[in-house]
Amino acid sequence: MNPVILIVEDDEDLGQLLKQYLELTGFTVFWSKNGYDGRAMLKEQAFDVVLTDIMMPVEDGFTFAAEVSKTFPHMPLLFITARKMKEDIITGLKLGADDYITKPFDAEELVLRIRNILRRTSKTPTISLTYLIGQYTFHPTELVLESTFGRQMLTEREAGVLLVLCEHIGQLVKKRDILHILWKESDFFAGRSLDVFISRLRKYMAGDPRITIESIRGAGLRLMITNELGH
Repeated sequence: MNPVILIVEDDEDLGQLLKQYLELTGFTVFWSKNGYDGRAMLKEQAFDVVLTDIMMPVEDGFTFAAEVSKTFPHMPLLFITARKMKEDIITGLKLGADDYITKPFDAEELVLRIRNILRRTSKTPTISLTYLIGQYTFHPTELVLESTFGRQMLTEREAGVLLVLCEHIGQLVKKRDILHILWKESDFFAGRSLDVFISRLRKYMAGDPRITIESIRGAGLRLMITNELGH
């Protein structure tokens, strides 16, 4: 079965072009001209990846991403935008986006980014492993972090970052190693993206003060769990 893509883009020429190109590349593609209609489609059809512009009428991409993250927290989001300001990119990532690409872009690069997202999904371990992190239980296969505080659905990137830290718990992991594993690159924007995901994970596990994700400048990251409260 072909992967199913939702494009949310108000530019008619670009929307049609992307739809036709992605269909020729082997995807099943639906297209919406604004975030409001895009959310309606998400309720009627299962999608593997959502591509969204930022500047759109009726409902912009930031609002759309925020609403999608509430209703479909596991849905991979990729921003297609003319905005190159790092603040806009970081805002998108904080709203739950897994990746971004700026206009003008090469169509083949877009396909590669989509396939990378799909590959991360397909590489999820077939054996249902679990990791105990203080009062939390992390299920990488299900993309779930749960505890007595509640159940938090994770994005593919959030789960990927947490999995690397769990596999090296108590050990220092170099940032560039995490970036190469999950992003296949270690440039400035990838580094800032990782910082956003680390902030999210700290927030998700804030209910247990024994858990810390240490960020050691110039060295890397380390997931630590103290044995006793206050020690």
